[in-house]
Amino acid sequence: MQFPTKLIIDGKAVEPTGGRMTAVINPATEEAFCEVASGSVQDVDTAVQGAQRTFEQSWRDYTPGKRAEVMFQIARVLREHAEELSQLESLSIGKPIADARDEIAMGARTFEYYAGAISRFGGQTIPVARGGFDFTLRQPMGVVAAIVPWNFPFPIATWKVAPALAAGNCVVLKPARQSPLTALRMGELALEAGLPTGALQVLSGSGQEIGDALVQHPLIRKISFTGSTEVGSHIMQLAGRDIKRISLELGGKSPNIVFADADLEKAATSSPMSVFANTGQDCCARSRVFVERSVYEKFVELFVQETRKLVVDEPAKVETQIGPMVSKQQRESVEGYLQTVKSPRHKILCGGDRPARKGYYLNPAVVLGCETSDKIWREEVFGPVVCIRPFDKEEEMLAEVNDSPYGLSGSIWTNDLKKALRVSRRVESGVLSVNCHNSLHLEAPFGGFKQSGLGRDLGMAAMEGCTELKNIYIAE
Repeated sequence: MQFPTKLIIDGKAVEPTGGRMTAVINPATEEAFCEVASGSVQDVDTAVQGAQRTFEQSWRDYTPGKRAEVMFQIARVLREHAEELSQLESLSIGKPIADARDEIAMGARTFEYYAGAISRFGGQTIPVARGGFDFTLRQPMGVVAAIVPWNFPFPIATWKVAPALAAGNCVVLKPARQSPLTALRMGELALEAGLPTGALQVLSGSGQEIGDALVQHPLIRKISFTGSTEVGSHIMQLAGRDIKRISLELGGKSPNIVFADADLEKAATSSPMSVFANTGQDCCARSRVFVERSVYEKFVELFVQETRKLVVDEPAKVETQIGPMVSKQQRESVEGYLQTVKSPRHKILCGGDRPARKGYYLNPAVVLGCETSDKIWREEVFGPVVCIRPFDKEEEMLAEVNDSPYGLSGSIWTNDLKKALRVSRRVESGVLSVNCHNSLHLEAPFGGFKQSGLGRDLGMAAMEGCTELKNIYIAE
């Protein structure tokens, strides 16, 4: 397989100015399989300047129909190269190939969704007390910096690139150091599909060096970032110097609340993959499970049975459900959390050990006996670990649910509609699912409360977040 290894700047695949390269490691083999360009601050300036030229000279002035045509064409080309992109994603981060194929397809649908949204997106007319004619415009900002993580590299890149382009902006995309390949290949394919030169630039390399340079560049008008809360806070501070627009989708420690009146078997058997999918490397992972005491033991029994059935194997196998973790460091970080589970009250019912094979694998762990002060309960582990805790009273449970700096996602299981609505209103979270674990819908806004971020990806909210709202009044 041929790998995309160069930066995408002004319509060309180019070497980095400093000549630096970074190895990309396959987590399933622990071996490097290619080297990718590592951009510099100079490359950032070249890319941003080029994006600004394209914005001023062509892309912002494309008619809605012409812009939609280009974006539909990008979606078509992505579908034509879906298997290639899936293999690149699986190799880079150890994602099971079946999951990678689903996520590449989702990325293509994202471009189709926003291509279709272009002709339906606009301002409004407003009756005002003075009479006359008042109306609003949604205008593109200019150059948007999109900084994406390693856990869902391709779909999150499309969530940021597609609405920004649809709104008439140009984009500089910064993929994570561990997973640059599908972003670089998307940059190449978008050009093949007819996107104007410079409308999408792709810079791989150091997150701190390139990320900071993008955030501080005077021509960047907005930063859209997905990643850790710590880095998000840093970006917010840098962006505040120039009052740049930002959207941040950050960490999570999501609850999974199971009431006694729920369909217990469905809740218990579906819940393991709500936390262990993507090897637990998911900010939406339902890693804190609250179960009403009368059904607690039965739920735990079913949950553990289902967890033990999960197929932990090589990412290339279609039957694999759990692949390796992204890196040696990430696995060691998760094992560090498990080492804090030492007291007599704690129990690890299954998992937490390494399978006897090469690769950064870790068997899914189920932990009981946690108190709400425990580090493993409070902090985002970002690995295949779940903590299950019983509750007696709804009010006390909700206090524990909301006793977290995070508020991204979560699930509620009950067959009582009034209870579902009541609890949904009380849980401090940007996205909730009732009687399922579906956090994401292309058509609906996605984002969090508190330290889980601000702004929204997906839905029409993402396009709104890529525009400036201008009000114009014309006197009679």
